[in-house]
Amino acid sequence: MKIYLSVDMEGVTGLTDPEEMHAGGRGYERGCELMTGDANAVVEGAFSAGARSVLVNDAHGSTKNLRIDLLDPRATLVRGPGKPHRMGQGLTGEFDAACFAGYHARAGVQHGVLNHTWMGKEIHNVYLNGAICGETRLVAGFAGSLGVPVALVTGDEAVCEEAAELLGDVETVAVKTGIDRFSAELLPPSVAWERITQGAARALGRLPELRPYVVPPPYTLGVEWNSTAIAAACAVVPGVKQVGPRHTEFTTADYHEIMALFGIFSMIGGHVACGSGAYG
Repeated sequence: MKIYLSVDMEGVTGLTDPEEMHAGGRGYERGCELMTGDANAVVEGAFSAGARSVLVNDAHGSTKNLRIDLLDPRATLVRGPGKPHRMGQGLTGEFDAACFAGYHARAGVQHGVLNHTWMGKEIHNVYLNGAICGETRLVAGFAGSLGVPVALVTGDEAVCEEAAELLGDVETVAVKTGIDRFSAELLPPSVAWERITQGAARALGRLPELRPYVVPPPYTLGVEWNSTAIAAACAVVPGVKQVGPRHTEFTTADYHEIMALFGIFSMIGGHVACGSGAYG
């Protein structure tokens, strides 16, 4: 088996504070170690289930968070900015399954730890073909467009519920239970990592049962911004239409363009918001 692993940070074992997500913040270096621990737990489970290779993609923020010196040596890592497909960088139809670790609930989900969709403050909601969309749905849809099923999702309890509702019989592992956006009841890392390893092995052990999550094309990406200024700026991008004071839409037959557009939106949205921080 050839396995793809996308690793975000807000859903990582032990983390609740926005400062732990950003270089220079209090606890960030330890956060990177914990993020790498979650990734290694998936890698361990994947190889125990018979994987022959695992490609890990650092899918959070700067995409320079995972510790390559601490990564399981059987895996390889995609790291650094400038990745056109961002959270799905490196994923192709050659993979047998995709796994998501450290994921979080979409914007506005009650009890979702650090809940947001793509940007912590600038985006209120994202819609894919008219239905509300979090990052789990966004990346699962990308995988599905390539014929790749999602086998495992780890993160807080809220994202596990979101994934189960969306993907059906996907394997999920909750490493924390949200109290509010910045607080949670946590599992110790040793306990969480054992559960993740076991969950990954279970998921890949029943891979023949899993089916890709397919969104029918064409794909329409709708974004509800928190600012009229950001919506107007994003509407300058060719193909993007402003359909309301704070709403933009983009339609394409190629899901790769959906993934790539979010990178552009992040740059524009962050610039227009005057660098006022990733979380509100």
